[in-house]
Amino acid sequence: MAGEYERALKDLGITLPTPAAPVANYVPHVIAGNFLFISGQLPMMEGKVMFTGKVGGGMSTPEAQMAARQCALNILAQAKAALDGTFDRVVGFVRLGGYVNCTADFTEHPQVINGASDLIVEIFEDKGKHARIAVGAHSLPMNASVEIDAILEIL
Repeated sequence: MAGEYERALKDLGITLPTPAAPVANYVPHVIAGNFLFISGQLPMMEGKVMFTGKVGGGMSTPEAQMAARQCALNILAQAKAALDGTFDRVVGFVRLGGYVNCTADFTEHPQVINGASDLIVEIFEDKGKHARIAVGAHSLPMNASVEIDAILEIL
Protein backbone atom coordinates (compact mmCIF):
# COMPACT_ATOMS: atom_id res chain seq x y z
CA MET A 1 0.00 0.00 0.00
CA ALA A 2 1.47 3.33 -1.10
CA GLY A 3 2.74 5.50 1.71
CA GLU A 4 2.25 3.01 4.54
CA TYR A 5 5.76 3.55 5.96
CA GLU A 6 5.45 7.32 5.71
CA ARG A 7 2.17 6.99 7.66
CA ALA A 8 3.92 4.82 10.25
CA LEU A 9 6.55 7.53 10.70
CA LYS A 10 3.86 10.18 11.04
CA ASP A 11 1.92 8.05 13.56
CA LEU A 12 5.11 7.72 15.62
CA GLY A 13 5.67 11.48 15.47
CA ILE A 14 8.91 11.05 13.54
CA THR A 15 10.20 13.57 11.03
CA LEU A 16 13.22 12.31 9.13
CA PRO A 17 16.32 14.50 9.17
CA THR A 18 17.90 15.95 6.05
CA PRO A 19 20.27 13.29 4.67
CA ALA A 20 23.84 13.99 5.75
CA ALA A 21 26.43 14.73 3.09
CA PRO A 22 29.44 12.40 2.93
CA VAL A 23 32.41 13.45 5.06
CA ALA A 24 35.01 11.83 2.77
CA ASN A 25 35.38 10.27 -0.70
CA TYR A 26 32.30 8.03 -0.90
CA VAL A 27 28.64 8.24 -1.81
CA PRO A 28 25.81 7.96 0.74
CA HIS A 29 24.07 5.13 -1.10
CA VAL A 30 24.42 2.78 -4.05
CA ILE A 31 21.75 0.77 -5.84
CA ALA A 32 23.03 -2.51 -7.25
CA GLY A 33 20.38 -4.71 -8.81
CA ASN A 34 17.61 -5.15 -6.25
CA PHE A 35 19.72 -3.95 -3.33
CA LEU A 36 20.17 -0.54 -1.79
CA PHE A 37 23.41 -0.13 0.17
CA ILE A 38 23.45 2.74 2.67
CA SER A 39 26.89 3.93 3.77
CA GLY A 40 27.65 4.08 7.47
CA GLN A 41 25.56 6.71 9.21
CA LEU A 42 26.66 8.55 12.32
CA PRO A 43 24.28 9.95 14.95
CA MET A 44 24.15 13.30 13.13
CA MET A 45 21.49 15.93 13.49
CA GLU A 46 21.57 19.28 11.71
CA GLY A 47 25.17 18.75 10.61
CA LYS A 48 26.52 17.87 14.05
CA VAL A 49 27.37 14.54 15.70
CA MET A 50 24.94 14.40 18.62
CA PHE A 51 26.49 11.51 20.55
CA THR A 52 30.27 11.34 20.96
CA GLY A 53 32.70 9.41 23.11
CA LYS A 54 33.19 5.88 24.28
CA VAL A 55 30.32 3.72 25.43
CA GLY A 56 31.23 2.22 28.78
CA GLY A 57 33.55 5.12 29.50
CA GLY A 58 31.31 8.09 30.14
CA MET A 59 28.42 7.12 27.88
CA SER A 60 25.82 4.65 29.12
CA THR A 61 24.14 1.88 27.12
CA PRO A 62 20.77 3.75 27.11
CA GLU A 63 22.47 6.88 25.75
CA ALA A 64 24.21 4.80 23.08
CA GLN A 65 20.84 3.25 22.16
CA MET A 66 19.59 6.79 21.45
CA ALA A 67 22.66 7.30 19.25
CA ALA A 68 21.85 4.09 17.36
CA ARG A 69 18.27 5.25 16.92
CA GLN A 70 19.53 8.51 15.41
CA CYS A 71 21.76 6.48 13.06
CA ALA A 72 18.65 4.54 11.98
CA LEU A 73 16.78 7.77 11.31
CA ASN A 74 19.68 8.88 9.12
CA ILE A 75 19.64 5.51 7.31
CA LEU A 76 15.94 6.02 6.61
CA ALA A 77 16.58 9.56 5.36
CA GLN A 78 19.27 8.29 2.98
CA ALA A 79 17.04 5.43 1.79
CA LYS A 80 14.13 7.77 1.12
CA ALA A 81 16.42 10.10 -0.84
CA ALA A 82 17.82 7.18 -2.84
CA LEU A 83 14.30 5.95 -3.64
CA ASP A 84 12.94 9.24 -4.96
CA GLY A 85 11.24 10.33 -1.76
CA THR A 86 9.23 7.21 -0.95
CA PHE A 87 9.65 3.85 0.79
CA ASP A 88 7.18 2.16 -1.59
CA ARG A 89 10.01 0.23 -3.32
CA VAL A 90 11.30 -1.32 -0.07
CA VAL A 91 10.86 -5.09 -0.06
CA GLY A 92 12.66 -5.46 3.25
CA PHE A 93 15.73 -4.76 5.32
CA VAL A 94 18.44 -7.36 4.75
CA ARG A 95 21.22 -6.38 7.18
CA LEU A 96 22.38 -3.71 9.59
CA GLY A 97 26.05 -3.37 10.46
CA GLY A 98 26.51 -1.73 13.85
CA TYR A 99 29.78 -0.38 15.21
CA VAL A 100 30.10 0.86 18.79
CA ASN A 101 32.94 3.16 19.88
CA CYS A 102 33.55 1.55 23.26
CA THR A 103 35.96 0.70 26.01
CA ALA A 104 37.85 -2.59 25.81
CA ASP A 105 35.73 -4.19 28.55
CA PHE A 106 32.33 -3.15 27.13
CA THR A 107 30.14 -6.13 26.13
CA GLU A 108 26.64 -4.75 25.47
CA HIS A 109 27.06 -4.10 21.74
CA PRO A 110 23.82 -5.93 20.80
CA GLN A 111 21.78 -3.89 23.27
CA VAL A 112 23.21 -0.65 21.82
CA ILE A 113 22.38 -1.56 18.22
CA ASN A 114 18.88 -2.56 19.32
CA GLY A 115 18.23 1.18 19.37
CA ALA A 116 18.32 1.04 15.57
CA SER A 117 16.85 -2.42 15.06
CA ASP A 118 13.84 -1.72 17.27
CA LEU A 119 12.99 1.45 15.35
CA ILE A 120 13.32 -0.23 11.93
CA VAL A 121 11.06 -3.11 13.01
CA GLU A 122 8.56 -0.72 14.62
CA ILE A 123 8.17 1.14 11.33
CA PHE A 124 8.52 -1.68 8.78
CA GLU A 125 7.21 -4.58 10.94
CA ASP A 126 8.12 -7.96 9.36
CA LYS A 127 9.83 -6.22 6.42
CA GLY A 128 12.08 -4.52 8.96
CA LYS A 129 13.44 -7.76 10.45
CA HIS A 130 17.06 -8.11 9.43
CA ALA A 131 20.35 -9.90 9.91
CA ARG A 132 22.83 -7.88 11.91
CA ILE A 133 26.34 -7.44 13.22
CA ALA A 134 27.11 -5.49 16.40
CA VAL A 135 30.80 -5.02 17.14
CA GLY A 136 33.04 -2.82 19.21
CA ALA A 137 35.49 -0.37 17.70
CA HIS A 138 38.48 1.41 19.16
CA SER A 139 37.30 4.65 17.54
CA LEU A 140 34.83 5.95 14.96
CA PRO A 141 34.84 8.98 12.65
CA MET A 142 34.34 12.35 14.36
CA ASN A 143 34.47 10.54 17.74
CA ALA A 144 30.91 9.29 17.13
CA SER A 145 29.69 6.76 19.66
CA VAL A 146 27.89 4.61 17.05
CA GLU A 147 27.94 4.08 13.28
CA ILE A 148 25.49 1.90 11.37
CA ASP A 149 25.23 0.88 7.71
CA ALA A 150 22.38 -0.95 6.00
CA ILE A 151 21.41 -3.15 3.08
CA LEU A 152 17.81 -3.12 1.85
CA GLU A 153 16.12 -5.19 -0.81
CA ILE A 154 14.14 -3.02 -3.22
CA LEU A 155 11.89 -3.33 -6.27
